[in-house]
Amino acid sequence: MSSSLSLKSIFILLSVNLGVSVLVSLLYVSYSLASPLELDKKHNLAQNHLSSQKDENRDAQLLMDYFFAAARTGDVEVLTHFIEAGFPIDQRNNQSYTALMVSAYNGQELATQALLDHGANACLQDKRGNTAIMGAVIKAEFSIIKQLYSQECNAELTNKSGMTLDDFAQYWGQSDKLRDASLAAKQ
Repeated sequence: MSSSLSLKSIFILLSVNLGVSVLVSLLYVSYSLASPLELDKKHNLAQNHLSSQKDENRDAQLLMDYFFAAARTGDVEVLTHFIEAGFPIDQRNNQSYTALMVSAYNGQELATQALLDHGANACLQDKRGNTAIMGAVIKAEFSIIKQLYSQECNAELTNKSGMTLDDFAQYWGQSDKLRDASLAAKQ
């Protein structure tokens, strides 16, 4: 009898141990499966956040492209809407140009004037150290040179090549245009 109790006891112990083992195994498997799912949720949240940041960056880039296209084509109405909505007037594009530089270089007299009227800084320099008036000098845009010459910038300001505005105009063969603009601005 004692041997049957022993066998019975062993069976009960094995059953209990097996049950505990199965329970522990199930909990372990459940935990193992739950952790990656939790990590996946965090990963998905991070991915969604990155995706929304990319969308925001893309939207911001599209707005900036639209602003600079308006400066390049002389669309004063669009420029004015942007500025009145709080868009930074001296925002730089990926080439380091401001809208004023772009409008001046592209011969957009009305856009250049609108930007100046709204407070655009004519003395800012691009990555090469050139200003908006230097862009107008390259393109021989006399009316824009005259508009920009009336802005008070340091006459000794030099670009990365060490050229002042006068040196720059001489280099591009536009000394006469700059001199005429200087005289016209003083009248």
